[in-house]
Amino acid sequence: MKLIWTLCLILLLVFCTDNGNVKAGELNQRLQNFPQWEKLTLVKSAVGDLIYPEWIKGEWLVKSTMLDLVAPLAPDIVTPGFESNRQFLDQPVSFQVRFIDSLLNQKAENKKVIADRAYNSLNLAQAVLGNDVVKAVKLDPNSPNRQITFLRGERQLVSIVKSRATETTADGKFITTEVFQQLFKGGSRPYLNSVESTTAYERLSSLSTSNPVIEADQVTAIYLSPQDPDYFKAANKPVALYKYRLEFFPITSKGNG
Repeated sequence: MKLIWTLCLILLLVFCTDNGNVKAGELNQRLQNFPQWEKLTLVKSAVGDLIYPEWIKGEWLVKSTMLDLVAPLAPDIVTPGFESNRQFLDQPVSFQVRFIDSLLNQKAENKKVIADRAYNSLNLAQAVLGNDVVKAVKLDPNSPNRQITFLRGERQLVSIVKSRATETTADGKFITTEVFQQLFKGGSRPYLNSVESTTAYERLSSLSTSNPVIEADQVTAIYLSPQDPDYFKAANKPVALYKYRLEFFPITSKGNG
């Protein structure tokens, strides 16, 4: 199911105000432990939208490069499409994203920075799969934590953020993690899995449009759903891990200074 995994990339900038906090340094250490990865449990249920630091606001050209992929339970358990995903290793994918102001309760003093999730997800998915495959991305008007990606042939990918956490390190990195469910509909049978994505954003000193202003390390982990026949064999451990390097290049002035 290469399509299923590829669209996991949507988590890159669709972090869906209640940011769950974890023990200081826990998320940073988690990234350092790759590929020795266990499912994060100390996160709160996702409520509202994920709030980003002010320095990420604006429009960016993002270059995402897969640096590594691991199947921790191979050869006993290997997710469909894992081997075919090796073709993306060290192959940069570029797309545009934006982070915008959100007025909570319509009051200026409550202004927060959030991701434009539908815009970001659509650009990323089309960059990977093509405009002819990905038709649209829509958010649930009643919840920022649920979105649907509409695909060719009346297929759909439904993504629901279940829990999240954030932390800010002593050296200024902003780290997020989210756990969400994905349901792919429209094939011979529905396909369900769980995904955990942890990303560490770091603001750089560069002010040149030819150099990245923000860099990020990201690990995306895939877990089997309880409906999978290998679910109990996996014992709640990830069955696939993908590591990325993200580079953010400015498109317009963002007032990041």
